[in-house]
Amino acid sequence: MDLAPREFENGSPARPGGDGDRGEQGDRLKLALAFWWARRDRQRPQVGDLFDGRRQLILYRAFLEPGVHGWPDHACVGCSLMADHVPNLAHLNARDTTLVYASRAAQPDIERVKARMGWQQIPWYTITDDFDKDFGVDEWHGTTAFIRSSDPADERVFRTYFINNRGDEAFVTTWSYLDMTALGRQEEWEDSPQGYPQSPPYQWWSWHDE
Repeated sequence: MDLAPREFENGSPARPGGDGDRGEQGDRLKLALAFWWARRDRQRPQVGDLFDGRRQLILYRAFLEPGVHGWPDHACVGCSLMADHVPNLAHLNARDTTLVYASRAAQPDIERVKARMGWQQIPWYTITDDFDKDFGVDEWHGTTAFIRSSDPADERVFRTYFINNRGDEAFVTTWSYLDMTALGRQEEWEDSPQGYPQSPPYQWWSWHDE
């Protein structure tokens, strides 16, 4: 499949400094880039094709690839925690929205880990160019929202929102449930009364199959 580069309009800076960033009209950057991806059928779609016919796209950059702690059996433990909380995607699809994950692992490795962890419902693509570097997710996770023009003749795609760092906690309901309990997350940063159980952040995270 031979796809020519499309105009891609970036709705926010490539490396926003905060946990969330919504782009404004004056900040949009026009990028003449072709974003190539790998799929199981070995075709290479552009970013517009990841929408799967819907108008909105949410893309999470997950670290499943050589050099990541847990490879080759797992994605990174934090990205695995995120994937464990991906819901039935029919509810997002009902609102004209597609959710996908993207990593640098080859498709056979991605499919193997998905089967092991029970993540078969997640469309998971292989990054084969500099997409992650261009969008500030080459060294750290991040979730990006895109929207396509409502005009079928207009092929532009806009980046409308970006969340990184602890902003991604909104997608992990385990924390929401813990936050409503008497003991909270039981992490050292919390201002809890003396005697409450507490441990360093992140250290209690684990892969659910171990």
